[in-house]
Amino acid sequence: MIDMAGSKKDKVQRGLAQRASGPLSKQLPTMTVGALERALLKEFPAADAEAWDRTGMTVGDPARLVEGVAVALDPTVDAVEEAASMGANVLVTHHPAFLQPPDSFSPASSVAANPGALVWAAVARGVALLSYHTALDVSAQAQRVLPGMLNLQFRSVEVPLASSKRKGYGQRCTVKAGDGPLTLGQLAARCTSVFGRQPRVWGDFSRELERVVTTTGSAGDVAATALRDQVDCLVCGEIKYHEALALSQAGLTIVELGHDTSELPLAAVLAAAVEGAGVPGELITIIDQGDNWSYPETTRV
Repeated sequence: MIDMAGSKKDKVQRGLAQRASGPLSKQLPTMTVGALERALLKEFPAADAEAWDRTGMTVGDPARLVEGVAVALDPTVDAVEEAASMGANVLVTHHPAFLQPPDSFSPASSVAANPGALVWAAVARGVALLSYHTALDVSAQAQRVLPGMLNLQFRSVEVPLASSKRKGYGQRCTVKAGDGPLTLGQLAARCTSVFGRQPRVWGDFSRELERVVTTTGSAGDVAATALRDQVDCLVCGEIKYHEALALSQAGLTIVELGHDTSELPLAAVLAAAVEGAGVPGELITIIDQGDNWSYPETTRV
């Protein structure tokens, strides 16, 4: 006896199987926000971060499924809104949402208007906030960014972590063979070309460079260590005026890129780590935050 109902059911199942190969029914990997946080913590461990820093998730539900990920340098109210508008329910950033918890939470255009505005926006829009600040700064992945962009040969970490000589702040570099001699003026011009913004330069533009240390963000202890190690030039995100003045007078030339200018490329490192964790590339978007400020045009008065 032929089971017609069963035969019909088999045909339907075969039809569904055929339809499943179509683009609209493509199966995407299921990953929770908590699983993504843990995967990124393997790449950028909280143990590598400074004690005062915040690493990992500060806002969000770890049990929710990842629908899309936006990546940015800074977690701002605008970044949360942009992430939500593009369908992302996770915002992964370099800088953390806060170091000290806000005292109050209410809607506002920025944390300047209300310290809790960012948290309010993230909760209201259902966007989890994950950050990997100093843990990213000291990572092996970040070590190749500035040297690679400036065509310098990375040699070693300038200020290693106590727990690992391969991780730490600053990248000690040399000029690549066939690329020298390289003067301070030429390196400064290269920075202008690569980053699209003029750096502030301390030192004689004609000085030839052999040893260069690069570091994103604030120079911190890297500057004094570079001077002690008789480095020719420090390329950094930012440095205090009086410190730069003293160091330059002691013989260390300095190229100051701007804090955000030096760190914006780290968003690409985070995006690659998110994809490596299992989130499909088509679900990852980098938010461009390179236009927060600008130089005025030079005019004759």
